[in-house]
Amino acid sequence: MPYAITLFSFFAFTGAVGLITWWTTRKADHQTSTGYFLAGRSLTFPFIAGSLLLTNLSTEQMVGLNGSAFRYGLSVMAWEVVAVLALVAMALFFLPRFLKSGIATLPQFLGLRFDGGTQIIANLIFLGAYTAILLPIILYTGAAGLMGMLDLSALTGIENTRLLVWLTVWFVGIIGACYALFGGLNSIAVSDMLNGIGLLIGGFLITYFGLQAVSGGDGVFEGWRILQDTNPERFNSVGGPETEVPFFTLFTGVLLLNLFYWCTNQQIIQRTFGASSLAEGQKGVLLTGLFKLLGPLYLVLPGIIAFHLYAERDIHPDHAYGMLVFDVLPAPLTGFFAAVMAGAILSSFNSALNATTTLFGTGIYKAVLNKQASDQQVVRVSKRFGWVVAIGAMIIAPLLIGQEGIFTYLQQMNGIYFIPIFAVVVVAILAPRVPPLAAKVALLLGCGGIAVGYFVPPFNQGVAAMGEFHFLGGAFVLLVLIMLLIGWLRPLPTPWAQTATGDVEMTPWRFRVPAAAVLVVLVLLIYVSFADFSVLFSG
Repeated sequence: MPYAITLFSFFAFTGAVGLITWWTTRKADHQTSTGYFLAGRSLTFPFIAGSLLLTNLSTEQMVGLNGSAFRYGLSVMAWEVVAVLALVAMALFFLPRFLKSGIATLPQFLGLRFDGGTQIIANLIFLGAYTAILLPIILYTGAAGLMGMLDLSALTGIENTRLLVWLTVWFVGIIGACYALFGGLNSIAVSDMLNGIGLLIGGFLITYFGLQAVSGGDGVFEGWRILQDTNPERFNSVGGPETEVPFFTLFTGVLLLNLFYWCTNQQIIQRTFGASSLAEGQKGVLLTGLFKLLGPLYLVLPGIIAFHLYAERDIHPDHAYGMLVFDVLPAPLTGFFAAVMAGAILSSFNSALNATTTLFGTGIYKAVLNKQASDQQVVRVSKRFGWVVAIGAMIIAPLLIGQEGIFTYLQQMNGIYFIPIFAVVVVAILAPRVPPLAAKVALLLGCGGIAVGYFVPPFNQGVAAMGEFHFLGGAFVLLVLIMLLIGWLRPLPTPWAQTATGDVEMTPWRFRVPAAAVLVVLVLLIYVSFADFSVLFSG
C-alpha cells in the first residue's frame, strides 16, 4: 500500500474538518450553560441529523454489524431498520414533551415529573454507565479499528501492540476531549455533520467497489444479481431461531432497546434538546430516520459481499469488513475512509463525554453541590470534571487488551439501565398520578434485577433459555406494572401537569405526520420485499 498517499488523505480530511469546525463555531457562546451544553438552542435540522447519525455510528457498528451480516445475512439489518420506528416515536411523541420543559438532560425531565431524588438516581446511573463502561470501550474499540484500517504498526514501525494501543487511545482521546470540552455541543454538531457526509460517501464507495469486485468489473447491478443468485439465503430479512436477531424479538427487546436508545439516551438525544425550534428538531430526527433506512447498504451489504468473496478463506466474521476495505478501495480513498472512521470514533467519544459533563454540571454540581453556582461556574467545573473523566477513560481503555466478548459485554451492560429508564419515562408521561416512589423503585429494582438475571446463576441460565431480548421485554412490562400498581395504591393527590417554559419555539413541523408515515411504510416494504417466513418453521 502506498502509505504516504493514505496518510496524506487521512490528515487532509481530518484537518479540513477541524478547520471548518473551528471557523464555524469560533464566535459561539461557550461560557453559559445553554451555549455550552445545548449549542445555544441554535441547531437546525441538518446539524441535528448529521450529529445523531454519526454519534450512533462507531467502529463497533461498522465492523460488528457487517461481521454479523457476514455470518447471518440480511436479517441483522433489524438494528438499522427498526431504529426508524423509534425515531418516528421520538419526533412525534417524546421530543415535543421534552422541549416543552426546556430541559438539558433526561434526568432533569424526571426531576420535574417526579422529584429531585429521582433526578439524582437517574443522573448517577447515566454517569456510572458512561464513565466506567461506555467511554473506555469506545476508545479501545476505536483504537483497535484505526490500527487495523491504517496498518499503524507498519506506518509507525512500532511492533509492540500494547504500546501502539496506548498511543492510539491517547491520540483519539485527547482530540475528542478537545472537541467536547473546549467547543461544547456546537463544535460536536458541526464536526459530526461534516464527518457524517464523509461517512455516507465512504460507506457507499465501499459498497460500490465491493459490488464491482463481485461482478469482476461488469458493474454494480451485475454484482447485485450475482450476489442474489449465488447466496439467496443471505437476502432474507426474517431471522430464524438460530440467527443473531430472531424475527419475533423485533417486537420485544429489539424494539425496546431502540426506543430507549433514540428516545431517552442522553448521549444521543442531547443534540435534539439544542434544536432552535420543535419543527427543526422534528425535521432533524425524521431525516435521521431516512438515513437509517439507507444503513443496510453500507452496514449490512458489505458483509454479504465479503461472505461471497471470502467465505472459503475461513476468516473471522469481524475481520471481513476490514479485509474488504483493504482489497477494494484505492489508496487515496483508504486514507479518506480511515479519516471518516476516525471522525465516527471521535463523535461517539466526544458525544458521550459531552453528555457526561452535562449530567454532572446540571444534575450533580448545580442541583446538589452548589445550588447558587453561576452559569460560568457550572461550565468551568463541568469542563474540569470532563478532563478527569477523559483521562480516566484513556487510562482504563488500554487495559481492555485481550478481553474476550467485549461487544457482548457492552450490550449486556447497556440493557441493565436502558430498560428501567425507558420504563420510567413512559410511565412518567402516560400516567400522571404515579408518585416519585414508583420511579425510584423501578430504577433501583430494574437495574439490580436485570444485572442479577444476566450474571448470577442460576438466573442467568433461565435468561439464556428465554432469550436475552425476550427477557428485556418481560422486564419492561414488569417494571411498568409495578409502577402502575404503586400509583394505584399511593396515587398523587392531583395529576402532574407539564408546564411550558417557553425556552423553545413549539410550533410543530407541518409535514411531520406525512413524513413519519412514509418512513413507516418504507420500513414495512423493505421487510416484505426480502421476507421468507419459511425459516420460522424449518427444523
